[in-house]
Amino acid sequence: MYHLIFVVKIKNNMRVCILGSGLSSLTLAKALVNKKVYVDLLNSKKTQNLNKSRTIGISKSNIDFFNNNIININKIIWRLKKIHIYSENLKNEKLLDFENNNDQLFSIIKNFELFQILEKSLKKDKFFKKLNIRSNLKFFENYNFVINTDYFNPLTKKYFNKKITKKYNSFAYTLIIDHQKILNNTAIQIFTKIGPLAFLPISNNKTSIVYSVNNLKYRKGFNIKELVKRHNFKYKIKKFNKVEAFELNSMSLRSYYHNKFLAFGDLLHRVHPLAGQGFNMTIRDIKLLLEIINNKNNLGLPLDYSVNVEFEKKIKHANFIFENGIDLIYEIFNMERKINNDIFSKSIKFFGNYHPVNKMFTKIADKGLLF
Repeated sequence: MYHLIFVVKIKNNMRVCILGSGLSSLTLAKALVNKKVYVDLLNSKKTQNLNKSRTIGISKSNIDFFNNNIININKIIWRLKKIHIYSENLKNEKLLDFENNNDQLFSIIKNFELFQILEKSLKKDKFFKKLNIRSNLKFFENYNFVINTDYFNPLTKKYFNKKITKKYNSFAYTLIIDHQKILNNTAIQIFTKIGPLAFLPISNNKTSIVYSVNNLKYRKGFNIKELVKRHNFKYKIKKFNKVEAFELNSMSLRSYYHNKFLAFGDLLHRVHPLAGQGFNMTIRDIKLLLEIINNKNNLGLPLDYSVNVEFEKKIKHANFIFENGIDLIYEIFNMERKINNDIFSKSIKFFGNYHPVNKMFTKIADKGLLF
C-alpha cells in the first residue's frame, strides 16, 4: 500500500535530468526538488501551446498526495461529490451512481492553471534549472538517471520505439460552457451512440465538456455544439467557448527503461479519456518512484539505473492491466453501439449498483490497482 506522505532524505548531490516540459515533467520535477534533488529540465523541441479548454480529473487520494508531496492545489480544484453514468442505449437511463456526500470523489482542474502554478514554483527553486541546449549521450554522464517525457527527443526513437499502440478512429472534442448558476458538484458521463460524452464541472457556472466522437467521418459535417445540446439535460447554457480537438489513441511501452534512461508520463502510457485516468496513472507512478528512491537511500544503496529496474518490475503489470481495463470498457460499449443491443448496459446497471461492486470500482478509480 502507498503512504500519502513521504519523508524522503536524499543526499543533496543527487542529480536528475528530465526531458520535456509538459505537465507530467513539471509535476515530477516539483516532487523531486521538494526532496532536495537537483533537477535539470531540458525543454522539448516543440513548444507546447496550452489548450485552455482542457481539464483533468484527479482522484481523492491523488489530490491528497499532490497537496502533501508536490504543491498545494486546493485553490484551483473543483471538488466533485458524485459521478453519474448514463447510456443512450437505455434511453438515457442512469447506469451507475458513485457518490460521497461527505467528501470529494474526484476533483477537476484546468490544465493551464496547474501548469502555471508548477512553473512559477519551480522558477524560484534553487534545486531546479531549465535548460535550452542540444544534448548528446556524453551530456547525461553526470546524472544519476535521466527521465524522458518528451516524445520528440531523439532518445525516444533510439530507446523507446517498441510499443503497443491502438488508434480509436476517433477525435476528442473539448470545450467549456458558461451556464446559469447551479449547485455543480456532479460529473455526468453519457455513453452516446457516437461515443462517450462527459460533463465535468469546474465551477457553479462553468462546466468542461469532453466528447469522444467515434469514426472520423464525424469530424466534418457535424456540429459539436448541437450534439452537446441534444444530450444536455442539466444546464441552461449561456455560451459555448472555443472548441479544441485531438485524435485519440492508446499506447503502452514494452520496456520502461534503457540503462539510466526511464520513460515517464504520456511517453510511458496513454489511455482513452473516458475514465479520466491518464494523469492519475502518472501521479501513481510518481508515488512509486519516490518510494523506491527513499528505500534505496535509507539502505545506503546507490541511486542509479537500478531505480529504473525496480520501478518497471513493480508497476508495469499493474499499469498494463489498468490500461487494458479502460480499453475493454470502451470496446464493450462500442460493440453495443454497433449492434444496437443494450445487454451490456443492463448488466452494468444490475451489478454496478450492488454495493460491494460499486465500492470496488470506486476504490480502483481512486487508487489504481496497487492499493
